[in-house]
Amino acid sequence: MREYLTLNEGWQFSKVAPENFANVATDAALVDLPHTWNKFDGTDGGSDYARGTFYYSTIVPAFETKPGSRVFIEFEGANAIATVYVNGKEAGKHEGGYSTFRFDITDLLNNQPGAENVIAVAVDNSFTHVYPQTADFTFYGGIYRSVNLIVVEDTHFDLEYYGGPGFAMDTVINGKDAMVNVTTYVKNPKAINRVNVAVFDADGKEVASMIKPAKEVTKFEIELTDAHLWNGMKDPYLYTVVCSLMEDNETVDEVSGRLGVREFNVDPQKGFFLNGVLTPLRGVSRHQDRANKGNALDFEDHLEDALLIKELGANTIRLAHYQHAQDFYNLCDELGFVIWAEIPFISSEIAKEGAFENAKEQMKELIIQNYNHPSIVTWGISNEITISGENETLNAHLRELNDLVHEMDKTRVSTMAQVSMLPKTSEQNQMTDILSYNHYFGWYGGKVEDNDGWFDSFHEMFPDRALGISEYGCEGNISFHADKPCRGDYSEEYQALYHEHMAKMIDERPWLWATHVWNMFDFGADNRDEGGVKGRNNKGLMTFDRKTKKDSFYLYQAYWTEKPMIHIASKRYSMRAADAMDIKVYTNQTGSVTLFADGKEVASMPAGKVVIFKDVALHDGVNRFEVKAGEVSDKAAFEKVETAEESYIYVDSTPGGVTNWFDEQNLDDVDLNAPINPDFYSLEDTFGEILANEEATEVLSNGLSSLANMNMKPAMLGMFASKKFSDLGNMMTGFGGGSVDPEEIAKKVAFINRELQKVKK
Repeated sequence: MREYLTLNEGWQFSKVAPENFANVATDAALVDLPHTWNKFDGTDGGSDYARGTFYYSTIVPAFETKPGSRVFIEFEGANAIATVYVNGKEAGKHEGGYSTFRFDITDLLNNQPGAENVIAVAVDNSFTHVYPQTADFTFYGGIYRSVNLIVVEDTHFDLEYYGGPGFAMDTVINGKDAMVNVTTYVKNPKAINRVNVAVFDADGKEVASMIKPAKEVTKFEIELTDAHLWNGMKDPYLYTVVCSLMEDNETVDEVSGRLGVREFNVDPQKGFFLNGVLTPLRGVSRHQDRANKGNALDFEDHLEDALLIKELGANTIRLAHYQHAQDFYNLCDELGFVIWAEIPFISSEIAKEGAFENAKEQMKELIIQNYNHPSIVTWGISNEITISGENETLNAHLRELNDLVHEMDKTRVSTMAQVSMLPKTSEQNQMTDILSYNHYFGWYGGKVEDNDGWFDSFHEMFPDRALGISEYGCEGNISFHADKPCRGDYSEEYQALYHEHMAKMIDERPWLWATHVWNMFDFGADNRDEGGVKGRNNKGLMTFDRKTKKDSFYLYQAYWTEKPMIHIASKRYSMRAADAMDIKVYTNQTGSVTLFADGKEVASMPAGKVVIFKDVALHDGVNRFEVKAGEVSDKAAFEKVETAEESYIYVDSTPGGVTNWFDEQNLDDVDLNAPINPDFYSLEDTFGEILANEEATEVLSNGLSSLANMNMKPAMLGMFASKKFSDLGNMMTGFGGGSVDPEEIAKKVAFINRELQKVKK
């Protein structure tokens, strides 16, 4: 039978390679797995976290195995390129930081009594051809998931096929019954081998089975009578399928997984249907990192995330922007979330040999390793891949990825997340089965109300295309507050105001097949210096450490949860220099909401998702309020003070561009065809080269901020260090309603070039 040995404890971690990879590192730190070397510097800002090759090594004593057994080493995740050595000899190399991979190390081990085996791993998260390389999040390096040894007999369920589980299963519903389709993959089958597939209900009772002679590929069609459906959050019922490999009346190998019987379809005019019932998918996106851990999470971290998302009331999660841990997919199956899974084909194509082949390999691994999860309904082929513009090569690659998805999985649909600036009429919007857009109207530019018209317009133009929202959100720092919140103030109040509109807008459009808030949690983005917090994207509904729920969290509870709730907003804005204040309440209750001040009833209003008691009088000192609706209540205290608390106001002290730079410039005398002097800076240089000079950086930041109508700080531009302006032209002229007059844009670009040409290299 298959045996597992976990190798998570007692690794040596070093910046220097072990001698010949046949010895453990001497100049090293002792670490346990999971581990990342970027858990601190990857989230402190500066876009300077350690990227390169680092080394792990450990000693495994000789262990006894049955004659003829094979020993595999399994890595559940190592970012991004991992080369594995056993006793100084290379066992294999894997390119891709988010998927499981295994190598057969049987012939490299020394299992003589008293012997020791050195396992050494070189892990590289530097700039290579492996996706992702350009994106707004930190690419943590390290062996950040578990490492295991797996011992199997020579005949076993395949461990080497793209890191998969050795079998695949899906279902077809037929009335009250279902057909369970199972395919097993066996390595080195013998004539005497048999494969038995058994289905067990949630109580552990066997309800169906079938046995066949073992082949390399064996297909089963097993009838399941009176099937209990997997019905999302309402009833995530799971069967267990056990595949047993038999020989001489013994089980020599066994694999298993949970089975969800479900079907779905997407109607462009009505929305998402699960088991024939309209089920609007409303939820969040999730990154897998957290404060002081980076991406080196354990099961308890994944469980906490899943339960917090359930508490929010979401029924769908977009797992951005890469393959997540099997623990999390399992939790999604168990809890009933509907999942969008995707690969990190993101931002722009990598202009290096082998890059697109790597994207395809990551797609194959994503599908094969996760095919059995009933929670997954769609495979995402890309995210914002046209930041640097469209071209036929990119479109051909997208079509190829889309075809690959359909070739590998006939049971699910393909999708992609489009960058905001991509025209509605783009060919890309007709490629995948369904699609979604990332829109930040109301944050990076424009008004939050612009979302309504944009989505309605697309829906009217393309009534046969199922459309969703893959990202929307804005930054919210729980330290900053405002009586009159506005775009760009980073206040918790503006984030709440933004989401109030979006939640209502989405609720009124059930035909949006799925919507995903960006993001459930603040996350690491070392290139950022936004809203008073370095190295973070602060768009989360909760803080990076999962300790604090922002007001927006409760707003979505009011829309999405059935459990009675009520919440007073702006509690952290506790000191008020005013004679009166508005008290905003979120609730999912009907009837009325009653406000009490210092124990006395003040007013009562009809209940709604958002209830505002206007101009509530404040007395000197601490004012204690309570709101009640039905059987739920909430309390808050606000102190009336003489002067406004200055620390509540965000003051941007970091260098950045202005968005009205061109207003003060005369563009009429700009030479559109001025020659470029290579001894001086220009937009022909990469952003990284320009950012190395302070004066040139100021010109670039001012010019691009004004083109994009958003503050393009040097830290943000550092994310595109290897790019030139021509690579990112769409982004620089497409955010927030920036000018689309080609002649005007040409003048502005020429002006930026002219100013850069005044700065000598």
